[in-house]
Amino acid sequence: MKRLIGATLLAAALAAQAAPPKLEWQGISLSSAEWGEKLPFPGVYGREYVYPSVASTAYYQAKGMNLMRIAFRWERLQPTLMGELDSTELGRLREFVDGTTARGLHVLLDPHNYAAYKNVHVGKPEVPFAAFADFWRRLALQFKDNPKVQFGLVNEPREMPTETWAEAAQAAVDAIRAAGAKNLITLPGNGYTGAWSWFESKWYGTPNAEVMGKVRDPLDNMVFEVHQYFDKDGSGTNTECVSPTIGVERLQRFTAWLKANKRRALLGELGGGANPVCEQVIRSALQHLQDNADVWTGWLWWAGGPTWGDYFLSLEPGKDGKDKPQMRWLEPFLKQQ
Repeated sequence: MKRLIGATLLAAALAAQAAPPKLEWQGISLSSAEWGEKLPFPGVYGREYVYPSVASTAYYQAKGMNLMRIAFRWERLQPTLMGELDSTELGRLREFVDGTTARGLHVLLDPHNYAAYKNVHVGKPEVPFAAFADFWRRLALQFKDNPKVQFGLVNEPREMPTETWAEAAQAAVDAIRAAGAKNLITLPGNGYTGAWSWFESKWYGTPNAEVMGKVRDPLDNMVFEVHQYFDKDGSGTNTECVSPTIGVERLQRFTAWLKANKRRALLGELGGGANPVCEQVIRSALQHLQDNADVWTGWLWWAGGPTWGDYFLSLEPGKDGKDKPQMRWLEPFLKQQ
């Protein structure tokens, strides 16, 4: 009997070792609380911008998603640089975060600011690195006791030298850890953090591949966050995808970089229009992530949220409660987890 039990335990251990790793995260970017930036700022809550409701996350959770990325604006949360967080705006964010994590979901905080404050980029005299670090110190203190909260440093840095962004990011990471927060951090690259442009040097300076790996987390609880779309310019603004194979083509070089540098990443945004080519692209891209789950932690669809209407990438169910076509593409990758 002892031999039988021992053999069973050994077989189970060997099976566990042989099992391929699985993606940790599958979810969606919820967008609406960052809206209204082009109107008289900060705008009127409920008219220019609104937070998604906690109840709305039940739809995605029932589908098998476990991570909600919540976008908001730095300027609304901290109206004065180096100043206190606005209690009303913080209350709105906390209501969503606390309610959503109480449901068992994880939440990725997303200051949707492109590494700028009131359109002035971090690293300029008006927005020094210390201000960005201060913002994250204050935010970390608010959420450090909730292990289901993740810290996305900022959405899609742009229009700045990569070295400047890396220095800003390091300052924020250091401030988060100094605040005593152990939460997962996601680190975007410069130039819209595109996976396909990670090695680009023509239009945003030194490539991310040469700089961003130097940003370090003393707790080693940080992953890169890249975004990838599959239309002609990679912007996600066109309904058509380039070709059925473009998904893997735009991801594979970055995947190889992760493996060579022993780093991990989250695909923080992907999406495609409701057509057969994009369906093939999304399925193959998600399969690529699954096949390389040793370096990919998961993915987030762009987008959801209550105010998108008929936006072609929105996964919010219609008034009739029916799924958007793209949800069908995602379901096999949700169920296998």
